[in-house]
Order: sequence, then C-alpha cells, then structure tokens
Amino acid sequence: MVQWTSAVGTAQLARLLTSQQDRPAGPGTRRPPAYRSLADGIRLLVLEGRVPVAARLPAERELALALSVSRTTVAAAYEALRAEGFLESRRGAGSWTAVPAGNPLPARGLEPLPPEALGSVIDLGTAALPAPEPWLTRAVQGALEELPPYAHTHGDYPAGLPALRAMIAERYTARGIPTMPEQIMVTTGAMGAIDAICHLFAGRGERIAVESPSYANILQLMREAGARLVPVAMAEGLAGWDLDRWRQVLREAAPRIAYVVADFHNPTGALADEDQRRQLVEAARSAGTVLVADETMTELWLDPDVEMPRQVCGFDPAGSTVITVGSASKAFWAGMRIGWVRAAPDVIRSLVAARAYADLGTPVLEQLAINWLLSTGGWEQAVELRREQARGNRDALVAAVRRELPDWEFTVPRGGLTLWVRTGGLSGSRIAEAGERVGVRVPSGPRFGVDGAFEGYVRLPFTVGGAVADEAAVRLAAAARIVASGGSGGADSPRTFVA
Repeated sequence: MVQWTSAVGTAQLARLLTSQQDRPAGPGTRRPPAYRSLADGIRLLVLEGRVPVAARLPAERELALALSVSRTTVAAAYEALRAEGFLESRRGAGSWTAVPAGNPLPARGLEPLPPEALGSVIDLGTAALPAPEPWLTRAVQGALEELPPYAHTHGDYPAGLPALRAMIAERYTARGIPTMPEQIMVTTGAMGAIDAICHLFAGRGERIAVESPSYANILQLMREAGARLVPVAMAEGLAGWDLDRWRQVLREAAPRIAYVVADFHNPTGALADEDQRRQLVEAARSAGTVLVADETMTELWLDPDVEMPRQVCGFDPAGSTVITVGSASKAFWAGMRIGWVRAAPDVIRSLVAARAYADLGTPVLEQLAINWLLSTGGWEQAVELRREQARGNRDALVAAVRRELPDWEFTVPRGGLTLWVRTGGLSGSRIAEAGERVGVRVPSGPRFGVDGAFEGYVRLPFTVGGAVADEAAVRLAAAARIVASGGSGGADSPRTFVA
C-alpha cells in the first residue's frame, strides 16, 4: 500500500533547498559532504512543516538534475534520511517524508509552546502577551452580570450579539468612518474572520495577493484553502508598501483578494502612511480586487508621538472595495477569541449565511466581556497597559540583541509586537533548529514568505523583557555560533531558566 498522501514537485523542492544559504565558511571551518548538506536541508524543511510529512519526494535522477549534483549524492542523502527516520521508501512506490518515532509532528503555523516546556525553553514563537490584569477578571465578572437574559435564549448569534455589533460600529463612527451595526459581524478571532472571507470570495485555485513577508498563520490558512498566493514585496525597512509593485500585481495577476496589514505590519512592524493607503485602495478598486485590511495591531502604537493614519476603510466610503478585520487578541489577550469584520451590509449577510456551515457563532460570554470593556472605558486602560508591557519588552530585547548579536540587522518599529531581523548571512531555518537545542524557540523567516523566501531572517516578538530578554539573546547567540561553525548543536542542551 502506498504511504504518501501528497507530492513535492522537483522544481519546488529545488527552490526550497536553494533558498537555504549559510554564511561562507571561514578559514579552518570544515564543510559537511554534499550529501550531508542535502539531507540536512530536506530534514529542516520537514521539521519546519514546509514540506509535509508523508509527501512523496522526487526521484533521485530528477532531483540530481535540478540541483546540478550527482545522482550518487542524492541517493546518499536519501539513505541518510532513511537511517534517521525522516524518509521511508518502497520499491515501485518511491520515497516519502516521515518523522522518527516519538517525535511530534511539525507545526505548519506558529503554535504556542506547551506550558510544561516554559521552564526550560524561552518561547519567542508567538507574538502574544499575558492578559492585562485586572482587566480580564473585571471583564469576565461584568460579563457574568450581563449573562442571565442571554441564558434564556438559544445562545446562537451568527452575526454576533447586537449590543457588541452596535458598540463596534459606534467606535468606527467615532473615528470618522460612519458605520451601521449591519456592517459588523463578530467572529471567533481574526483567523475566523479571514477564513470566512477567503471561503466566500476566493475558491480553490483563486489568486490571493499577499505582502511579502506576511503573517505566517494567515499564509498557511490560505494555502490550506487551496489559494494561489501571489507575493508582493514590501518596501525596504519600515517604509510600508511598494505601490509600483502592488499596481503591477493587481493589474497583471488580477487577484480576487489582496490581504494587507497596514498598521504595524506582522512581521516587519511597518506602518503604511495615508497616501499609501489611498493609492492601494484606488488600485484595488480599479483591478476589481477585494482588499482585506487586517487591523489587529492598529491600537498597539508604542511611542507616544506616533500619529496614526486614517484607517484603510476610510478611503472606501462606498464600502465596495475594502473589508476590515479587527480583533481583541493582540490588543487585549490572545485567549479572548473575539474578532470582527466590517464590510458592506450585503457582504455581511453573505458571511453570516455561510457561517451556518462553519462554527454557527462566537461564544456569548466572551462577547459580553469585550462589550463590557468597550462600554466602560476598561478597554482603553487595558490597551494602555498592553502598550507599556510591549514597549518595555521591545526596548529590552533590542538592547540585548544589539549587545549579543551585533552583526544582526533590524529597524526598530514604533508599534506592534514583532522585530524582523536579518541574521548576518546565516540561515534562519538552521538558527531555529539550533535554538531548539539551546533552549530558545524562534520562527525562521521562510515561515513568513512564499516558496522559501526570507531564509536569512528570523522574527522576534516583544513577549519577554528584563533578564529573560537578556537570556534569550544569549541563547540566540549560541545558536548562531553553532550554525556559523557548521555544527549540529547536539552538544548544547537546554538550560533551565525560570522567568
């Protein structure tokens, strides 16, 4: 019986492997044999989830031709992978990827570290902070007081609680963007919102234009939905969007949807200015593309003198082009899975109708908690506390990385939760692997790109500060030394560190 469930094309695998570039070896540094480098490259792709488990690999002759190496090199690499448990083969069926017995399946997105590992591993994998107490407790208590009338109903509100929809609409109106409750649908987080939008507007095989880099979990969501991702490079540093590239992609690729993060972009931290927003909305309208603006970071400015531009939907008064996604997960707490969509009423009706075949609705108690925060002024105080936490963590992490890793390059963002770092010519994937061995978990750049892009980057979130940030940088420096020396990192075991 054939054991593989998907296949990796020769050109695709060659492209992914070629993207894994390390710093040139220094004097006295021994490079591993070619077959070992190839085996390590495939193993890294499997461990990061960029090549799925149970995916059939190209035949030895095909891959050798694509990589301009001998067939003997590929055969030796495949044999090494079989010996390590990362490859299985059967005559007549080919070879397919696997993971050794006892190893967890690799994650294809960015999942939080299990709580039992927090004592020995510093988690820089997810951009999420602890709840801003006492506001979480107060919000839940307020929600419980408001719950009894709803307990006498069926509890299913596909569009969201009317009170919360009205409150969210009122907040848009207060910012100069007139909005009716009929233009709001409450969702289970921003991921739930974007999943619903993708299913409504972009069927399997449809093109979706995305920033390059972009948020890893959204990219994976779109891949799983069968979308064809069209990357559009960001401008250098924190300059935001490259409008010339966007116009070209919208004109030539005609994507059904374009997904953007205008406010403190994840992962780069860039803030698009008003002129960029206006021009992108006009270009999307001309191309007939639906522009999905993710505003999950919009309230997380960290420097007090930041002037926030008008929201993207403010440049689409008719509501025919822009769909806005918001969320409480980043600004308040990731455990509060409340998101929302702002769109034209007919779009909201379509999204609500389609929801009957998905999750039916969002938990009532959590909606009541967010509504309590928004209606009492608790939201503003909780978000200000979140800004203070993120600002302190950002400053501590920046100082620590500059001290321990002076060759790494980055521009400090003025908001958001992430630092996008160029790793001095080293492979981000290999740093991530070595980091697991020395006790720091960090996502590599290719998770935020399409087809192996950004191998020379890692993303560092503002989730740790003080002594923990210092120790995280020390461990990252240890991982970088392992990669620069060509070592596997096996001799370095995680050290216990209690935050």
